[in-house]
Amino acid sequence: MCCVVWKRSLAALLSCWSSFASVSKRVKIVLMVNATSLSLPTCFNQVEPLSDNLRFIAVDVETAGYDIASICQIGLAFVGFDNSIATYSTYIDPRTPFAAGNTRLHGIDAATVKNSPEFAEVLPDLRPVLEAYPLIQHSRFDEKTFDAACRLAGLQVLKSVWSNSVAIARQAWPELRGNGGHGLANLKEVLGLQFKHHDAGEDARAAAEVTLKAEASMGRKIRLLNASQQLVFDFQ
Repeated sequence: MCCVVWKRSLAALLSCWSSFASVSKRVKIVLMVNATSLSLPTCFNQVEPLSDNLRFIAVDVETAGYDIASICQIGLAFVGFDNSIATYSTYIDPRTPFAAGNTRLHGIDAATVKNSPEFAEVLPDLRPVLEAYPLIQHSRFDEKTFDAACRLAGLQVLKSVWSNSVAIARQAWPELRGNGGHGLANLKEVLGLQFKHHDAGEDARAAAEVTLKAEASMGRKIRLLNASQQLVFDFQ
């Protein structure tokens, strides 16, 4: 799965599954046990997974060039308390040229993002979701990229609480330090993860799976806070 298939109507989406989790007064999104991917509506203002089942969101981005503000793809993995994972990704028009090295890495170029929304169009609808739940990133690159893109667009940076799945992995598997490390590429091999590296949706799901596998390995849940500093899930 390289990118989530977009559904043009919410009705078409909801007819595909029989088990749903209520996420807002206007919209429902499937959170299925052991689900690893999910087609979500195209519009971010339809993506409001504000259900009691949602525990955290893993976030990943790809960039067009060497400027970290040049976001060209955003991937989200919504993780439930039952460890279900629903993934979503969208291309973003960065309004800047693509560096050849970046395109070789993730396969995204100007043609790929043609007619895609700009970051400033997406963030207002995405912000309430990302500020309501704890966020997981693999390294701090994604947080820095969101901050840079916000500043470039003249928007307020996210008031979100980010956790780093690299740090979580180091707690769970300290023996990997100096032995392949805790990057996604090595964890993919060590943990037997199945994903396409440098696709934002796939990498977001991988960061979520790393977190869940780390918790299983340590026998406890990671302490996560939301932007209001409310405890979402503490150590057990």
